[in-house]
Amino acid sequence: MPVKSQLTSEVDFDRDGKHHGYLRLPHSVHRSAYGWIPIPVISIKNGDGPVVLLLGGNHGDEYEGQIALNNLARNTTESSVTGQLIILPMANYPAAKAGLRTSPLDQGNLNRSFPGNPVGTPTEMIAHYIESVLLTRADYLLDIHSGGSSMIYHPTLLMTRHIDPEQQQQNFAILSSFGFSRAILFPASPDGSYSSSAAERQNTIAITAEIAGAGTVDADALNQLENGLRAYLGHLGAVPAESPELQRSRQKTQFLEVPSQDYYVYSRYDGLFEAAVEIGAEVTEGQLAGWIHHPDTPMEAPHPIYFDIQATVICKRVPAITQRGDCLYELAAPKT
Repeated sequence: MPVKSQLTSEVDFDRDGKHHGYLRLPHSVHRSAYGWIPIPVISIKNGDGPVVLLLGGNHGDEYEGQIALNNLARNTTESSVTGQLIILPMANYPAAKAGLRTSPLDQGNLNRSFPGNPVGTPTEMIAHYIESVLLTRADYLLDIHSGGSSMIYHPTLLMTRHIDPEQQQQNFAILSSFGFSRAILFPASPDGSYSSSAAERQNTIAITAEIAGAGTVDADALNQLENGLRAYLGHLGAVPAESPELQRSRQKTQFLEVPSQDYYVYSRYDGLFEAAVEIGAEVTEGQLAGWIHHPDTPMEAPHPIYFDIQATVICKRVPAITQRGDCLYELAAPKT
């Protein structure tokens, strides 16, 4: 018999109304023998309708989603919702509390931990609860990320390419509802460890958002996220839809794809990274991407980095200090 999740919720997800509390993750340590880790959770439920699971803080150094979801939770009334919003603004709470990509308790990367383990490490237990309890209830998942401490994006949406043409068209409409300028289609995760993979296993339609990054909160990106989030929920019928005029005023979404690892540019040297192009640039094969400088060996010339393909730059590295194997750029091409 499958082992049930060890997490418990102070919030009754079957109950109508607006409720908040914590998921309790048992955690016995020297400081607290019978303690638990508090993972904030909000449920706003009003009758029948779409159930939307909204995640922030999957990676703890990604902040716009945490702020936007807290704002949404405070400013959304029960009467304005049709169906249910389940909100986890700090999904990997230990990582989010510490401002780290991964959990300081077990070094766990939540978005590489699905389907999780009900009796595993704290991160594995969180992943298992999200997949086995929350995603089994949800029709839709929005997992809000950013470039974190090491990368930066313009607001971008990600979605797994669907093999069914009719479902793919519905997915295009959902992506377009945000009014973001760019959405990227990816092949399915090969190991099934992402939140999008967990959603697919539970027949939940999943979108991942990448909103700025650089370990900061970008006001323009946050505003775009909050406007897009409301438009997305309106498109799903979970909150009142935007007016047709406002819908028409939103940007048209360009659909791109990242077909292979060839669309990532990595450093082959240790040193200081100087970028030669910015996000959104159209680059060509052989074009200069930047330099790796070596201030510890002053007479050594910087190593140039070049692009191997023609594509669009969708994110770039932020810290100058770089090691061999660090990602410098991610690229994408027009959808075929």
